[in-house]
Amino acid sequence: MTDVTDGVLHTLFRSEQGGHEQVVLCQDRASGLKAVIALHSTALGPALGGTRFYPYASEEDAVADALNLSRGMSYKNAMAGLEHGGGKAVIIGDPELIKTEELLLAYGRFVASLGGRYVTACDVGTYVADMDVVARENRWTTGRSPENGGAGDSSVLTAYGVFQGMRASAQHAWGDPTLRGRKVGVAGVGKVGHYLVEHLLEDGAEVVVTDVRAESVRRITDKFPQVTVVADTDALIRTEGLDVYAPCALGGALDDDTVPVLTAKVVCGAANNQLAHPGVEKDVADRGILYAPDYVVNAGGVIQVADELHGFDFDRCKAKASKIFDTTLAIFARAKEDGIPPAAAADRIAEQRMAEARRG
Repeated sequence: MTDVTDGVLHTLFRSEQGGHEQVVLCQDRASGLKAVIALHSTALGPALGGTRFYPYASEEDAVADALNLSRGMSYKNAMAGLEHGGGKAVIIGDPELIKTEELLLAYGRFVASLGGRYVTACDVGTYVADMDVVARENRWTTGRSPENGGAGDSSVLTAYGVFQGMRASAQHAWGDPTLRGRKVGVAGVGKVGHYLVEHLLEDGAEVVVTDVRAESVRRITDKFPQVTVVADTDALIRTEGLDVYAPCALGGALDDDTVPVLTAKVVCGAANNQLAHPGVEKDVADRGILYAPDYVVNAGGVIQVADELHGFDFDRCKAKASKIFDTTLAIFARAKEDGIPPAAAADRIAEQRMAEARRG
């Protein structure tokens, strides 16, 4: 644990990725819960972000993911115009093996102990039914079922927002806000990716998919036999004639290995933290590839769960998510004006909003 603590302290107090307000390490031995709750910023309001349940290789990897994801939520919520800061939680372990009602209730008690500074929701490995359980111990829970006063699955509007960001990217790249006739590769067709595929096909795109889970691919091909399947992400990013690459699984999709061989001219997907390390955004730009910042285009889900706190209205949320189109175009314009990559332009706008909130 010493190495883990040292890593947390380095990130919190000394690294450029730091600046987190609070990190909580949670353990409940009776249920087997081990979790990390990271609050990056509450400048704009209570931190809002989902709970990821994942079998990390080490506790250090789990802490690092919580820190990165919570920081991304601060920027995402700022760019989405929400009155929320950024937070994220991770539960360590394979949800297929250790997820129990007792564990989720214990987790809910830890979130409740923060007194509303952190509002949780679904993420990878957690679902609406899980949030219903967590909410029994913690009233600061969103992403619950409609039967329990919630908004239900946030993947619907997440995918819709990504599609709006992709339309804006097409407008900027090719002068037409449509994917009709474009070849789009979707890596990860789970909770969000399969909804995105539906939007793309309705818009007239040619779709190529891959996923590590055969059942996810089968669900797509059973419903949409016209979709092409490739073996893995490595094959997808090398697909000839690919116009758009949509990473919709875990982060780090754009790294030193993938960027040089990527055939697409646009990257726009639902995955968080797609840039593997600082500097990758410049490599992407230098190759003439347009990158739509992930935390901007995938904000539809957080828009939905934030609305749940005020009495959920789907049409109101969809209208807000539609504005992701305009926000994405504004970022591209700012990037061109400042002579910087779109990721840096989005960061500048978000940081300005957070700084103004702190001063206010």
